[in-house]
Amino acid sequence: MIGKKRSCAALFGLCVLLFCMLASCRSGFSEPVVKEGAEKEALTIWAWDKSFNIAAAETAREFYLKNHPDAVIDIVTVAQDDIVAKLNTRFASGIYEDLPDIVLIEDYRIPGYLNTYPDEFAELSDIADADDFASYKTGANQIDGSLFGIPFDCGVAALFYRTDYIRQAGYSEADMRNLTWDEYVEIGKAVREKTGKYMLTLNPGDLGQLRMMLQSAGFWYTDAEGNPDILDNEVLKAAIAAYKKIVDAGIAMYTADWGQFIGAFNDGSVATVPTGCWIAPSLENAPDQKGRWAVAEIPRLQGIDSSVNASSLGGAGWYVLKHTGHEAEAKNFLKETFASNVELMDRLAEEIGLVSTLKSASSAPNYSKGVEFFGGQRIFEDLLQWVEEVPTISYGEATYDMEDQMAEALQKIIDGIDTDIVLESTFAAAETANK
Repeated sequence: MIGKKRSCAALFGLCVLLFCMLASCRSGFSEPVVKEGAEKEALTIWAWDKSFNIAAAETAREFYLKNHPDAVIDIVTVAQDDIVAKLNTRFASGIYEDLPDIVLIEDYRIPGYLNTYPDEFAELSDIADADDFASYKTGANQIDGSLFGIPFDCGVAALFYRTDYIRQAGYSEADMRNLTWDEYVEIGKAVREKTGKYMLTLNPGDLGQLRMMLQSAGFWYTDAEGNPDILDNEVLKAAIAAYKKIVDAGIAMYTADWGQFIGAFNDGSVATVPTGCWIAPSLENAPDQKGRWAVAEIPRLQGIDSSVNASSLGGAGWYVLKHTGHEAEAKNFLKETFASNVELMDRLAEEIGLVSTLKSASSAPNYSKGVEFFGGQRIFEDLLQWVEEVPTISYGEATYDMEDQMAEALQKIIDGIDTDIVLESTFAAAETANK
């Protein structure tokens, strides 16, 4: 299936490219078309999620305009899937007139872009130093030591939990620290029995839970060379086993989309939310739950020595497109904002709960304050500590392609088919798709 998708995508890209070459010949243009505008052309930024990424870009614009009052910066909300589709189509065609100057790209998709379209992105080594950011974030943003993206939110994973539900189940906040997933399941059973609440949500179509488990041990679906690492991947097998235990224990509430996921904890249906730290603002959308939430380390895999109580989920980086006509100003915008500005990071910590990947942000005043919603816990200090412990891995170029197959494999295993048999079939399919 993946091979067919790639073949169709390649054929489509070739057709678009041929069309554009013919159009270029007819019009007499041989260079990429750049945007035309008023006397002062706007710098355009694309990102998704109005309450987080877009809000961050808007605050960054405010900071930038203090020193550049004549700058014109348009910030556009574009769904992540639409960003992916438009970048792929435009890069294949060589027409850039409706693309942004700066675009946010999710970490899992970055390696594919940098390896497939290396000439589309401006190098940023002259405006930022990779050593200024969390090490596990910079690897995805580099090629041969050159930096092409400015890491944004760290995506460090955490276990957000309802202290009142946990206490009703007979456990304390100390019991929620330094857990294995097996211990987590046992607590979940007690929560379900004593409170009637589920322990967490699971979305069968979104394997974020599995991703966190894998990265906690320094592994992925692929090896360092990008080849499928499924057949003899003991960490993957341990993660699948842990996931199945959660399902079999009956402690998971199933959700089908983002809205149901958010609703499950905002309406009090679940006791914990194991996910990326970017979920904090969404938790705070239920002000009646203020003081009832706390944060602990993400659980680790039982019996896997390399697994630690730290992982990552999601996160993204800011990229400058080379052929839209505003490379210099776009780079300067990032240089003065997301690449270096601790004051901006401090403001975003307060406004959207950003845990920045910029190391110097740890000195920002808001990073040492207690957060009232979380009972006064200094959650930023905890999250930054876990950032330092997240294993660095290579995501490869096909995370979501692999997950299309892994979602089917996982369901078969949950239904009772032997893990090794299922993974052998999945590995064969992945190998065929990679050829």
